[in-house]
Amino acid sequence: MATLPATDRPRSSVLPAALTAVLAALGAGGLILFLLESPFLAIGFAAAGILAIGFALLVRRLFPQVDRAERVTDWSVANVLAEASGQAVAVTDRAGRLVCANQAFAALFDGYPAPPSLPVGDLGVSALGAAGRAAWRDGAGTAKGVVARGQPVAVRVERVGDESLVWHFEASRSPRLGADTRDAIAGAIGKRLGAAGVMLVLLSSEGRIEAANSVFRRRALGNVDAAIEGRDFTRFLITDSRGLVRFEREGLDGNPLRLLQIPFADGDDAPMIVALLDEEGAAVPAIGNEASAQVRALISLLPVPIALVDRDGRFTHMNDAFVRASRVNESSPPLYPGDLVVREDKSALSDAIRRYAGGAAHSADMAVRLAHSPDEPVAMSIAGARGLGDAAVMLSLKDSGEEGKLKRQVAQATKMQAVGQLAGGVAHDFNNILTAIIGHCDLMLMRHSPGDSDYDDIQQIRANSNRAASLTRQLLAFSRQQTLRPQILQLPDVISEVSNLLKRLLGETVELVVKHGRNLGAVRADPGQLEQVVVNLAVNARDAMLSANPSGGGVVTVETYAVSSSEVREMNDDVLPVGDYTALTVSDTGTGIPPEILSKIFEPFFTTKEVGKGTGLGLSTVYGIIKQSGGYIFAESPRGEGARFTIYLPVHAEAAAGATSARPSAAARVEAPQDTWGSGNILLVEDEAMVRAVAERALTRQGYSVLTAEHGEAALELLTARPELDLLISDVVMPTMDGPTMVRHVRRNYPDLPILFMSGYAEEQLRKSIDIANVAFLPKP
Repeated sequence: MATLPATDRPRSSVLPAALTAVLAALGAGGLILFLLESPFLAIGFAAAGILAIGFALLVRRLFPQVDRAERVTDWSVANVLAEASGQAVAVTDRAGRLVCANQAFAALFDGYPAPPSLPVGDLGVSALGAAGRAAWRDGAGTAKGVVARGQPVAVRVERVGDESLVWHFEASRSPRLGADTRDAIAGAIGKRLGAAGVMLVLLSSEGRIEAANSVFRRRALGNVDAAIEGRDFTRFLITDSRGLVRFEREGLDGNPLRLLQIPFADGDDAPMIVALLDEEGAAVPAIGNEASAQVRALISLLPVPIALVDRDGRFTHMNDAFVRASRVNESSPPLYPGDLVVREDKSALSDAIRRYAGGAAHSADMAVRLAHSPDEPVAMSIAGARGLGDAAVMLSLKDSGEEGKLKRQVAQATKMQAVGQLAGGVAHDFNNILTAIIGHCDLMLMRHSPGDSDYDDIQQIRANSNRAASLTRQLLAFSRQQTLRPQILQLPDVISEVSNLLKRLLGETVELVVKHGRNLGAVRADPGQLEQVVVNLAVNARDAMLSANPSGGGVVTVETYAVSSSEVREMNDDVLPVGDYTALTVSDTGTGIPPEILSKIFEPFFTTKEVGKGTGLGLSTVYGIIKQSGGYIFAESPRGEGARFTIYLPVHAEAAAGATSARPSAAARVEAPQDTWGSGNILLVEDEAMVRAVAERALTRQGYSVLTAEHGEAALELLTARPELDLLISDVVMPTMDGPTMVRHVRRNYPDLPILFMSGYAEEQLRKSIDIANVAFLPKP
């Protein structure tokens, strides 16, 4: 142990100090005599100095002082303890000076430098300084990342009293220890243990073989000299249905093995020795009951739905996630996995479990339908379980709650879009038929006056045709292809306009409650269509409550409120985009909507009413109007409560006061003149022969000269032969050449020619595709 000596100060004797003081006093007296030429004053000054020095010497003799420099700490005990330690130890004082250090410290750091200024690099010095400060402050500290002589060094600092720090340095010896272990296993020690039947393997932290004795090489590879370093240890072993471990080369007929893991170094990256012994007598599973219980406890904590099944196909364990995913009745849990699925899937699931319980390798996924939700297949993973006691098969369900919800929403949206396109096409073709029927009825009414025998029949045909036309408008509303006339409006104003009508429609047994929130943003929608939405939802709520309780009635609540973008973000809904909305809710106190039909209520022609009491177009019309207005509608039916329809309409960016209506309302339109007689040349282009015939007859009766064509190319040929033209009336969607394409060709020669388009599709939809200035639109019928 090296003890660093303290610096001794030289001792001063009392006599030389006194003599020096007396001579100084006499010299001072002589100086005063020389300057002031006063012997009395000089003698008095010298006498006073000599008396003061004498008094100081007397006090020093009576009260002797011990020189601080003479007080040296005895480090002999610390020296003995430090040398006995296997670690490098050093002690520093409050000033940071090295007081003592053992030989291990000198060997590690090439001498006796004072911590933290050791040859360990800048990062190491910084870590040591932080550990020293922590020790002065808290009593102890540690430093990580210190490397000396290429070896990691663990540093621990402790404060002793208020004057010293004790530094402990422990160099990692794992590299050398690992090399020694490899040499020992592959050398004489491994051979001696192999002669006793012990197979030894040194594994890295990744499970790769670093060394193995000759017995292991012969059993695993069949060749003592075969190269085995770097290969995966688990590749040489297999387990049977009981969880017993054997060499893969020897197969299931080989001797069972017992594995002993021997960790001989600390740390996650440290190597490990594995000893393999042949089982004697009755073989037992490689994993015991205690380990099996720990594995089951771990499975219970996992968020993945997992269950264990024994060799007889019975459940032995289910974690909470599996219980939730399969909706198991905890009071009477099922005995077999087949009890969870529908009848059609029981046989396939039982066969798969029996196959894997018999020792099938790997794992597989299969789609099953759980009994509680037979319409939604879920993925179940099946794998053989080894060494878990009675468990032979592990089942795992893929909890696809959110994913399944999103898939259902996408599928529903896709289905609604497809049905909407079909409904729009049917409505378009039906409008052409109704146009011909209503047109011929109008022509016939011109020849019959009230009182004629045929007049009432013609009126009846015309009235029924108009009813059919209203149905096609509902179809167009569902398919989002009807003509809307949107305005900037406030939802409370719409509700106020329709409240009186709602009270009459609901009757006296049903109460109407209207609530309006604050700070509602303006929306852009067709007020007439929104009134139709509110009326439809309220009447449906009335019918649902009265059908459940004909005498009791109920309460229909209409509520409006603002929904901010932050609230939408908190909803975390995959369908509703983040933004500011004004919401409209219509709810009732009825029995609600059954879950099995909740996803079908917006489909056209779907109704739960009796035959003849509903067309099934009410909610489909509501859906189309809201979607065409840029909004979103959701239907909910909580268990034990009534139905609730919530509509979200986006807040319009412009102020309602400064915005103008896209089109004038019906009341503001200019009345058409009653006298429709005229003259001029009209080109009528229509692909439906019956519509073309009735339009030609009607225009001809009013005095116009009419040319007809069945498509765009025929119309262009007519114009080359007869260029005089005053008006062009054309359908939009036609074969060969559609109306807009034809009009673009016509406008080259007739830039100021009036154009009138007519179609069974919505004007809003056609305006986006036509993109032609100065054209008018006439809807069919």
